[in-house]
Amino acid sequence: MRTTTRALAVSTVAASALALAAPAATAWTDPVHLAATQKLVPRGGRVTVTVDGTKCQSGATATSDAFGTVRLMNAGGERAGATTTVRGDAGPGAHDITVHCQGTSLTRPGAFTVVHGAVRGGAGGASSPGASPTDMAIGTVLIACALLGSGVFWFRRRSDGAS
Repeated sequence: MRTTTRALAVSTVAASALALAAPAATAWTDPVHLAATQKLVPRGGRVTVTVDGTKCQSGATATSDAFGTVRLMNAGGERAGATTTVRGDAGPGAHDITVHCQGTSLTRPGAFTVVHGAVRGGAGGASSPGASPTDMAIGTVLIACALLGSGVFWFRRRSDGAS
């Protein structure tokens, strides 16, 4: 009986300590879930940054070496966000985003990637309005090879049937 009473007292103290520490633990994780909605962004393209957290509702900013600093606006509930333009001189590759919310900050390494050229995620087609000179040269060579190959095939077949 005495062991049960001690165990009950210890578990009560532990549960109380956990209950008192829970709000503090939640405050340590605010802001949470920082994301860029576009994973591949061309130079001059637009990227949307979103962050969840109660501290990010007013005066929060997002910073990246690809777009500078942008002020986040309340996007409903505990979410804040902003859409910004990637600088034309941003280097290609992965870029980090850091949000600053009421004295706390959160960094997402490699949140998005700046790519050379345009990116469109539609039906998988090309993003440029026309073919580049390299595309034209490759296409010309392929067509010439196809014509030459089919000509050789037909002339060889014809000579086989004539004899």
